[in-house]
Amino acid sequence: MKQTDPPSSPPPPRAGGPRRDSLADRTGYDEKFLGPVVPLPLPVRSSVETLTLPYTHFTVVFRPDRRLAASTAVCIEGAQLAEDVPRDDVWEFDPRLPEEHQAGNDIYRNNSLDRGHLVRRLDPVWGTPAVAGRANTDTFHYTNAAPQSDVFNQGKQLWQGLENYLLDHAAEFDRRLTVLTGPVLHDSDPPYRGVQVPLRFWKVAAFMQDGALASTAYVLDQSPDLSRDAERALAGAKAGAPPPLGPFRTYQVPVSDVAEITELEFGPLPDVDLMPATRAPEDRWRRLESFDDISMQG
Repeated sequence: MKQTDPPSSPPPPRAGGPRRDSLADRTGYDEKFLGPVVPLPLPVRSSVETLTLPYTHFTVVFRPDRRLAASTAVCIEGAQLAEDVPRDDVWEFDPRLPEEHQAGNDIYRNNSLDRGHLVRRLDPVWGTPAVAGRANTDTFHYTNAAPQSDVFNQGKQLWQGLENYLLDHAAEFDRRLTVLTGPVLHDSDPPYRGVQVPLRFWKVAAFMQDGALASTAYVLDQSPDLSRDAERALAGAKAGAPPPLGPFRTYQVPVSDVAEITELEFGPLPDVDLMPATRAPEDRWRRLESFDDISMQG
């Protein structure tokens, strides 16, 4: 895995542009936040080049070849979350790498695609008002977004509420939680406006339970409906249209399966997974209809 740091001296903002700051002082994700080390998820293959981009309380591991993140990692201090910080909704390029390497607004303009936050907006928004506000703004960088279906359904609601649910179970260390998230980047992902649109997303949560490190993993699937003609569904209704995405389906899955489908390294987390690994193959990916379906017993 070829990993490089962003340039130490970022280029100046464009004249009249909205860039607030250079992001040069950001310290990013703390791998010792929980006590035991939870490393950044990095590609296993040495041929995959990434850039490490630190923000406030989170870090993005970025793949310029896909113009999207390979992974993200955020520290959540549940006891200090600032829920009254208003949304920013001003998406910006990260000045530490060329704009053409990022999937900007051209991907989302005049279509049905949402800018899906990878690090959820509220997760890093904790600490002093100034720090919380800066973290909120930091989440609105295109490096922290990926194209997602605009259909809001039960699967999407479950996905967006996972962190809140898991924080309620992370009682030790003042409800601290580490969440790793990203798209599943496959070569077969459908192309659209110069970006291959991921059809699945993953999330791995780490926390302390009974004094020991524990983890759970989830996959969000927005694949199109292939019960009809598969070729037609993947190609879209007309040339130039975004790929047809299906309603979100959320699954709890083994951490080891996430490592396999993403080709990322997850350190100790596969070994402390709370989803029983002995589950039969047809039940290894548990479709979630509600939070009550989540397995939290190792």
